Amino acid sequence: MTGMFLVDADTLAARVTAALRAAGASAESTAATTEALMHASRTGIDSHGVRLAAHYATMLRHGRLNPDPALTVRRTAAATAVLDADDGLGHYACDRAMDLAIDMASEAGLGAVGILRSSHCGAAGAYALKAAEAGMIGIVTSNSDANVAPFAGAVPFHGTNPIAMAAPVVGQQPWLLDLATSSIPFNRVRLYRSLDRPLPAGVAADAQGRATTDAHAAEMLLPLGGLDYGFKGAGLAGLVTILSAVLTGATTDPHMIPMTETDDRGTARNVGQFCLAIDPARFVGKPAYDAAMAGYLGRLRQVPPTPGGGPVMAPGDREWETARRRAGDGIPIDPDTRRFLGL
Repeated sequence: MTGMFLVDADTLAARVTAALRAAGASAESTAATTEALMHASRTGIDSHGVRLAAHYATMLRHGRLNPDPALTVRRTAAATAVLDADDGLGHYACDRAMDLAIDMASEAGLGAVGILRSSHCGAAGAYALKAAEAGMIGIVTSNSDANVAPFAGAVPFHGTNPIAMAAPVVGQQPWLLDLATSSIPFNRVRLYRSLDRPLPAGVAADAQGRATTDAHAAEMLLPLGGLDYGFKGAGLAGLVTILSAVLTGATTDPHMIPMTETDDRGTARNVGQFCLAIDPARFVGKPAYDAAMAGYLGRLRQVPPTPGGGPVMAPGDREWETARRRAGDGIPIDPDTRRFLGL
């Protein structure tokens, strides 16, 4: 992308770690956050990658984020638990919650952990991927502050509210889906502002609710599906709010303090997340799962592409190819992030 600067992964991770530690984050919080940010930057989810380190450092210094949270877990049944994130970095909470979900699933077949008093957790796929790497299917959701208009609505109501799922595939990288229920994440608007680039059509609206391609004029996003089919994205956003906030006791989207568009940098936001791990061996059985998954993906990738298009890809294929390319070429960062990290 024009205006981006390439950095090797080791150097970038070291600079992010140093920046978070300098802002006061504990070693455990820093490690989990750096890992999640680097996952996003490696796989091309730049809006949720290392560029967010500057924001987190600011919030750590101003008191919104607890630099050294004491995570507490309340087990509620054999396969369920609630994790109190103590207003720390959401990456640390989600990382530990998915570890717990995997442990419970190894015993009960399923493990579900609701998280409250959390914060922005970056790319939700980073935590779903932990389950896939442990041989399980992982599903992660997170609610967020209202910056997406409901379908046919003129003011924001839902957050971008991501849904992520990862599934193991024998001999291959995991199947990996990670999407916002808005047309784009708001961090992409911020990234395009930094690069002074226009937005795609039909993804954002100005303060009056009118569609705009001007990243600087964008005040809210449109739900997935845009002006014509946004009821689909709006419905999915509600699903995420129910799992992540209603079910856990976290703050619902319209009542949450904004992530950035506010002068209040000292009040915690009580974001909610939900992590689910599923052991395929407890359903169809591991051999049958592995065979079915390989067969399904093989057939999918063999579907003839449209003229001039293709190839047909499974979720995650593009991301893993991006990770392979960036391992050799370096990871692109925007000018603001380059200045913050001193590169």
